[in-house]
Amino acid sequence: MPSLRTPPLKSDGGRLFPQRAWQVLPPKGVEMAAPTASKAASLGCNNKPAFPELDFRSGARVEELNKLIQEFTKHDQREYDDQRALEIHTAKDFIFSMLGMVQKLDQKLPVANEYLLLSGGVREGVVDLDLDELNVYARGTDYDMDFTLLVPALKLHDRNQPVTLDMRHSALCHSWLSLRLFDEGTISKWKDCCTIVDHINGATNYFFSPTKVADWFYDSISIVLSEIQKKPQRGMPKVEKVEKNGTIISIILAVGSSRMLYDIVPVVSFKGWPAVAQSWLMENHFWDGKITEEEVISGFYLVPACSYKGKKDNEWRLSFARSEVQLKKCISSSLMQAYQACKAIIIKLLSRPKAISPYHLRSMMLWACDRLPANYLAQEDYAAHFLLGLIDDLQHCLVNKMCPNYFIPQCNMLEHLSEETVMLHARKLSSVRSDPAEHLRTAIEHVKAANRLTLELQRRGSTTSIPSPQSDGGDPNQPDDRLAKKLQQLVTENPGEVHLRLY
Repeated sequence: MPSLRTPPLKSDGGRLFPQRAWQVLPPKGVEMAAPTASKAASLGCNNKPAFPELDFRSGARVEELNKLIQEFTKHDQREYDDQRALEIHTAKDFIFSMLGMVQKLDQKLPVANEYLLLSGGVREGVVDLDLDELNVYARGTDYDMDFTLLVPALKLHDRNQPVTLDMRHSALCHSWLSLRLFDEGTISKWKDCCTIVDHINGATNYFFSPTKVADWFYDSISIVLSEIQKKPQRGMPKVEKVEKNGTIISIILAVGSSRMLYDIVPVVSFKGWPAVAQSWLMENHFWDGKITEEEVISGFYLVPACSYKGKKDNEWRLSFARSEVQLKKCISSSLMQAYQACKAIIIKLLSRPKAISPYHLRSMMLWACDRLPANYLAQEDYAAHFLLGLIDDLQHCLVNKMCPNYFIPQCNMLEHLSEETVMLHARKLSSVRSDPAEHLRTAIEHVKAANRLTLELQRRGSTTSIPSPQSDGGDPNQPDDRLAKKLQQLVTENPGEVHLRLY
């Protein structure tokens, strides 16, 4: 007597689908012949679809969306030849030398410091900072490459236990910072950049002020750059712009044929992990088994940004930029391509009013990595599905006015937005979801136009040239060339972010 069994799920390229609800299986020891090709087709066993795969909502062909994402990626990714890599290295050296001179001005910055250099400016969402006070810079028009540099003004690196911050006066993900955590020498150096609170018992508490630190940092950088420009040296980058954008100092350098934007952010650096994020470590995550917990929780920052109702002069925001660099290593290239394309669309579309940052999209991507199976996210030809999913996720977050911080889920990053604002952006996203192909084409045209502007400026030779590694008649294979190639590898190995430390 044949037996009736419930069939398992079968897998086809990562997609799971059931067999027929019931299937007649032969008795043990009895073999059945495989169906002929014509019979297999009549039974629906032919896996070749009769129609191209379509997006249900927009009717767009998934294959076409994949091709558009690939085209966007091709134009958006930077090609680093030896000369361009050397220009990047020259600009980096200039910025680091400038910071060394800032340290010597009044000895405020740590002598042995550690910087985090991220590929992409603050406007690209590489750090959770508010974009409202930032001037608008456009790639192609104002710069060709952009970076964010986190510069510790203070370091607290001698603890091996969860760091407890004073969050009594702040919203979640934010904190005041009392200098009582530091020695008398540190308090003496920085008390002019603090707000002072006198207690009833007569004690004085100095709270490190993000706005005063940013003011001091901008003034110090301006003094140093003024001195540098009095005695220009051959091959030195030309400083085209220095601006204070809220608590961020933005510098645009012209180096050879390139213009580079550096968003420099004064931060407080901690080793260890904040107590408020301790429960996050107890959950299962997509990076489990791929990187170690020690790599993920090696440290965090306080960045100069306050909550919606916070006190601007006192409140800092927790940042896990160091951890995000590590997590990004575990994200598939197809999901990253979809994220970059989606980011290009929303930066233009949702720029006014500034309620949504690319950092919100980054958080949603990390949540999606936790939610979805790794083998699904690893599919190379699923970039279109990922793009549509990110748009859906962002729209869902807006409609529900809920976007949890990835590391501190109890912190809702959209809580302060008005109903009118979230619905306005949700409607804009609805138009994207109705015609994703057209919005991808627009994003491609924007990045192509930016590239044309860059090439035109390079042809006109409008920027200061720097000597090539061979300009002194040296061997072209000497260390300068190798250094350029090493930097090129560093930038391209981890697309979107470069992780550098200096001691």
